[in-house]
Amino acid sequence: MNSEQYDALPIEAVKKVYPGVVSIVISKYMPTIQGNMPLPLMPFPNPFGLGQTPTEGTPPTSGEKVKVGGGSGFVVQSDGLILTNKHVVFDTDADYTVVTNDGKEYIGKVIARDPISDIAVVKIEATDLPVIKLGDSTKLELGQTVIAIGNALGMFRNSVSKGIISGMSRSISAALGTDGEMEHLRGVLQTDVAINQGNSGGPLINLDGEAVGINTAIIFGAQNIGFAIPINWAKQDLDDIQKHGRIIKPFLGLLCLPLNKKFQNQYHLARDKGALVVRDHRPNSVAVVPGSPADRAGIKENDIITHVNGEEIPEDTDLIELLKKLKVGDEIELTLLRAGQELKAKTILEERK
Repeated sequence: MNSEQYDALPIEAVKKVYPGVVSIVISKYMPTIQGNMPLPLMPFPNPFGLGQTPTEGTPPTSGEKVKVGGGSGFVVQSDGLILTNKHVVFDTDADYTVVTNDGKEYIGKVIARDPISDIAVVKIEATDLPVIKLGDSTKLELGQTVIAIGNALGMFRNSVSKGIISGMSRSISAALGTDGEMEHLRGVLQTDVAINQGNSGGPLINLDGEAVGINTAIIFGAQNIGFAIPINWAKQDLDDIQKHGRIIKPFLGLLCLPLNKKFQNQYHLARDKGALVVRDHRPNSVAVVPGSPADRAGIKENDIITHVNGEEIPEDTDLIELLKKLKVGDEIELTLLRAGQELKAKTILEERK
């Protein structure tokens, strides 16, 4: 393969996708600043490293509307349905303007935020928009070439960068806003593609011009380490919106640590597989949410969940990943290990709010 043939694949892939990538501008009414000091155009202290810094609370009643951040997104339906990251549109007090590839501006309405993943769906009033085809993230392989497109640094619209899939099932935690709310993302894609501030919510595509991920996070201080949400998660959310008008996720109501041999030895546990029910590092954290399906089933902190509906939980497998296969209203049976005794617990999954 000569250099022209080698370059042809990514060039054609970008041509397919480029028209469907959008920029998302975040604006808020801020108190008027006295004097000549300009407001910073793009403050980015968000630990995600991308998108805006949400500021939940009572909005100012006076002042001027200013741009406080920016992100990216991409069109998945020609009538104006757009995928992006939840942390890009997390601030319910902000206004969102969607800028399409031809420079047209639209008011963006957030119609759904995924309760457990960094995914959101935005709607604009438009027709005949170019649509990006969604691929299959389960078919990705280590070393596969991928391309990120997005609003780099909030200034360079639809910038393109190329790299490979570096890891397949990573776990990361990051703050959604300034009030300490955390989101724990497991099973995300790792890539060495240059993902910069503002790329958040843009598509990660394969050489066929299909979106296989949503660019979501970087690690400050690291070189060439970025993360993307697998596109199949977003496809499930879009299916929920089509059927129910909202994103529906099952809720059990507990926090778990996936077990492996390291944790077994460290905490002197009876098993190296399963899910240990334990609170996390957040203030006022609880292992079992009061009144939740898990609470009603009698699950307690320090229980080890070994099986779900008779299926053993493999090593290093998050219980949430198994729950994704189930639906709201499903009855599940959990096998527990408590103080060396095996117990059974049944409960019905509720909708996560």
